[in-house]
Amino acid sequence: MRAMILAAGRGERLRPITNDIPKALVEVGGKSVLEWHLERVAAAGIERVVINLGWHGEQIVEHVGSGERFGVDIAYSDEGDDILETGGGIHKALPLLGDAPFVVINSDIFTDMPVPDVRLREDHLGHLVTVPVPAGLDHGDFNIEDGLIRRTDNPRYTYAGFAIYRPELFAGCEPGRFSVVPLMFAAADAGRLSGSVYHGRWADIGTPERLATLRERYRA
Repeated sequence: MRAMILAAGRGERLRPITNDIPKALVEVGGKSVLEWHLERVAAAGIERVVINLGWHGEQIVEHVGSGERFGVDIAYSDEGDDILETGGGIHKALPLLGDAPFVVINSDIFTDMPVPDVRLREDHLGHLVTVPVPAGLDHGDFNIEDGLIRRTDNPRYTYAGFAIYRPELFAGCEPGRFSVVPLMFAAADAGRLSGSVYHGRWADIGTPERLATLRERYRA
């Protein structure tokens, strides 16, 4: 299995912190969130990692290089100034990800979650890891019924930024900028998206206030 870390975005919600650095290089607990993710990917035995580049992407290349010091081989999918969002970014990187299911990790989360060890059913297009709706949010994204992701009126779980996708999820997609969310919804509605809940340490670091709270809690 291969992994992709989504790191191209501008980190708008984290400004002004991300004015001069990419969000993946924001530090918590003495190292960048990107380093935390690379260490967990390596611990799961995944050797090939794709990172998409956009906002200040050259800093990411300088920081983690080939991936050798993490025990992984990093390939870069450079989007330049035309940042393609989640779906477009994954679609562009598909030639680097191979024909088998692959892991996708958002770079703006902080967690002790291990890379999920999930084997997709043959008829499933993916698997989402969720967390209970965090304090401060009015509602979640999904429910899980019989192991499947469902969209309901009272969703109890929030997408955790960890997923496994088959390349076939992107069949018929055209190159360009688009979100992966409509593809997730369509797979869920078709009963082809499984899900699980993680109850350990997890946080969205999408705002300066959340980041400050995390840094205070997990000071190295």
